[in-house]
Amino acid sequence: RKADEKRIKELERDLKRKEKALAETAALLVLRKKAQAIWGGHRGRMINVPDRRRAVELINEAVEAGASKKKACSELEISSRTYRRWTQYGSVKADGRPDAERQAPANKLTPEERQQILKTCNEAAYQSLPPSQIVPALADEGIYIASESSFYRIMIHHRGKDQAPRKVAKPAAYKAAGPNEVWSWDITFLATTVTGLFYRLYLVMDIYSRKIVGWEIHENETAENASLLIRKACLAEGVSERGLVLHSDNGSPMKGATMLVTLQRPGVVPSFSRPSVSNDNPYSESLFGTMKYTPAFPSKPFENLGAAREWVYGFVHGYNEEHRHSGIQFVTPAQRHNGAERSILVKRDALYQAAKQRNPERWSRGTRNWEPVGEVWLNPENDGTEETGIREEAA
Repeated sequence: RKADEKRIKELERDLKRKEKALAETAALLVLRKKAQAIWGGHRGRMINVPDRRRAVELINEAVEAGASKKKACSELEISSRTYRRWTQYGSVKADGRPDAERQAPANKLTPEERQQILKTCNEAAYQSLPPSQIVPALADEGIYIASESSFYRIMIHHRGKDQAPRKVAKPAAYKAAGPNEVWSWDITFLATTVTGLFYRLYLVMDIYSRKIVGWEIHENETAENASLLIRKACLAEGVSERGLVLHSDNGSPMKGATMLVTLQRPGVVPSFSRPSVSNDNPYSESLFGTMKYTPAFPSKPFENLGAAREWVYGFVHGYNEEHRHSGIQFVTPAQRHNGAERSILVKRDALYQAAKQRNPERWSRGTRNWEPVGEVWLNPENDGTEETGIREEAA
């Protein structure tokens, strides 16, 4: 009797498996026939939203009839993952992929209707009006072309002061392997005791040594003041202007006719930042930040031009002669500019080597790197020297 009962249970389990397999086969067969009736067999293209909803309904019906979800999806040539993505928010939505090729909506405006909208908006009676005024005015004349939102959508690319974005080439890359090869200059404001009135600080620096090679303060911005400053800086440094690269932003004093003539006559090579780009003149901008955030910067506005010049004179002297710059291995700009940098760094390295020999257990690795920085690049991305440029700019 026990053997018979065991045999009966095995037969019942086998019968259930066969019934389940038969139900699954029938469900898949019904699903296949319905899919062929709706889509004509092979899908092979993107499924729009209505077809997605119908596919999800067919898959759910097949699952309820006994088919597995994986096999039901396979009948419609989609993966289980696609089915989950379609139904993860509870309802079927449009494809969110930005590069998906979507079918044109049934209510899309025709090319003739779009041209009619543009023609109407450019008429003298409507060219200065927004769609919220145009559409009601057309309605009063018994004309309906499209909704206000359609007018806005078409006009935004064809009307007003909007212009297509333009590509501006990056400025050329320049290498400074020594002092007085590449200079950078800019103008910054210094507040006065009169509200809305500022003095202009013209400042020129050598990007190789970071030395301030020239500066002046005036009450206005002119190309004449800038050109005079450049000539004085060249005389003070005793350098020939021919071949010298002078980098600046796109301000009016930098690109004024007087300034350009002053540069072209002796052979100075002008270099300009790209329009509306904030990091194309990093050395001058960094120097202005150092100046205005130093603790010695006056907390109150300058009372007169003489006071402003006196304070800047002291700052320039301290910056060039006393300030150890982090971007040039903590030597002063004057030391790097006049060539004393290498001997100073050699002494520091010898000192560190001697300290390590006295107490080697305090050093887990080598001593600090006191090698000179070497050449400096302006706009290094254009010349394949991005790593060096990042090191210099970050410092």
